[in-house]
Amino acid sequence: MGETIKKPDVRFRGFTDAWEQRKLGDIGSVAMCRRIFKHQTLESGEIPFFKIGTFGGEPDAFITRELFEEFKAKYPYPDKGDILISASGSIGRTVEFTGENEYFQDSNIVWLKHDKSIINPFLRHLYSVVEWAGIEGSTIKRLYNDNILKTEVMLPSVQEQTKIAEMLDGIDSLITLHQCKYLMFPAFSQINKSLSDTLSWEQRKLGDMAERVTRKNQDLECDLPLTISAQYGLIDQNEFFDKRIASKDVSGYYLLKKGEYAYNKSTSNDAPWGAVKRLDRYEMGVVSTLYIVFKLREAGNIDTNFFSTYYDTSLWHKGIQNIAAEGARNHGLLNIAPADFFNTVLSVPQVIDEQKRIGAFFADLDNLITLHQREQIFINLEVHDVRSGKKHRFIL
Repeated sequence: MGETIKKPDVRFRGFTDAWEQRKLGDIGSVAMCRRIFKHQTLESGEIPFFKIGTFGGEPDAFITRELFEEFKAKYPYPDKGDILISASGSIGRTVEFTGENEYFQDSNIVWLKHDKSIINPFLRHLYSVVEWAGIEGSTIKRLYNDNILKTEVMLPSVQEQTKIAEMLDGIDSLITLHQCKYLMFPAFSQINKSLSDTLSWEQRKLGDMAERVTRKNQDLECDLPLTISAQYGLIDQNEFFDKRIASKDVSGYYLLKKGEYAYNKSTSNDAPWGAVKRLDRYEMGVVSTLYIVFKLREAGNIDTNFFSTYYDTSLWHKGIQNIAAEGARNHGLLNIAPADFFNTVLSVPQVIDEQKRIGAFFADLDNLITLHQREQIFINLEVHDVRSGKKHRFIL
């Protein structure tokens, strides 16, 4: 048995057992394929061959079946469920060997056979943050088998591993969906060929499509203080911060109603020029008067879903940058006057039908993201990425 360590501070409900610190060599073994030389590979063939940079994707080359059968008979070959590990280059990248197709791999790819004390979904995430017991080499770095076997990991029960892996898989899915959304929008006019071949986009001032809202909460219609999250939009302060930031008296705050927008001029890593979000979660809420609140004009000829998605991209940043040239003040609060904000220019399809199609597409994508979120346990989670040094906050 490994060394028992103290229990983590944050746990899923129902789990109280201590975690164990184990060496990978105590729970498994490591092997690698024999080296394949360039003159033994082919441009096409029956058996795919993967090098260190492509395993898990498209093969670099192919080898003959005769060579494959010869090497497989003489040397180790992974079994279904083994974890393939890159031991050079992008060290620590992992792929689960499914055993569905026959292929051969470079000797810089090793694999771990392990017992039932650890599951592959947990192991895949573990490798992204594991501290290896030595990476050797001066110019070309190498993770040797002995380094892997001596590496220590912290293991909860298999049941808790499953919960943790499911949560992290959900985070990965959400990140992928959000990245997909942000990458697709700028090129959407090319994707939607049926419209963009014949229709053009135009430059329009925000003030022609939207008007400012300065409605105060003087009658105390609402006592729900909101904040803007670049990722989660307008959200209850208590839900996001685990505490209330607003003052007790919110009669002087702006009263925001569902479907209206707010611009938070505060900058962050996720929102370098602030964030514009539509109120979707609640019927109404209150926001600081430091925000710029507005709604779409009835005759603005703009689709609300298209408009919301536009502000989820970086396409509007240049306009804000131009009017905030003097920089930020008050710890990251941009010095932007409402009149200047409404003079910023957006690129918009001329025909409302194109706007609606684009807006509906991304609204459907947002619904898919929401479904993924609801499948997860609701928890405030701060993840520290040891590779980049950044901290990421998620609400699941």
